[in-house]
Amino acid sequence: MDFTILYWVLVAVMVIGAVGELIPGMPGATLILGSILVWAIATQFAGIGWPIIIVFALLILSAAIEFLAAFIGAQQFGASKWGQFGAIIGLVVGVLGLLPALPVGGPILGVLIGPFLGAFIGEYLSRKKVEGESKFQTSLKASIGTVVGSIIGNLIDGLLAIIAVVVFILTTWPLVSSL
Repeated sequence: MDFTILYWVLVAVMVIGAVGELIPGMPGATLILGSILVWAIATQFAGIGWPIIIVFALLILSAAIEFLAAFIGAQQFGASKWGQFGAIIGLVVGVLGLLPALPVGGPILGVLIGPFLGAFIGEYLSRKKVEGESKFQTSLKASIGTVVGSIIGNLIDGLLAIIAVVVFILTTWPLVSSL
């Protein structure tokens, strides 16, 4: 079998995965992890050392980054526990709910709109009326924090994906070039 062709196909899939990590709701890390696994099995784990294992572990952990980023973003913008909880529920409903059925941009819209609406609803329902404070403004602020957190989470996921591809190429290229 020609490992060079397999190598470049897997690198192409990884690059697609890295781009997918920058787009909310796309399975970028899965493509990269799958490519690393296919390469490891095809080469009987030749060239797979600690750098690749660490990257593999980081990509698995990055799956939680979108959820945590939305949660932390809501928290930083003053959301209560109910607003943060609403953001997480909104993210899950946005990704798995009705929005993926849209013909264009379903999961992407779900990742952005779901946490926004979830945080807004959770915050609005849990806030008591306080003198000089608008429930609507407080809820809106928490919702914006959720979206900002989600965007930052996607950027971190994208950076991890790019690092994973670069580490993979740097650590496996000597093996490919010697074949």
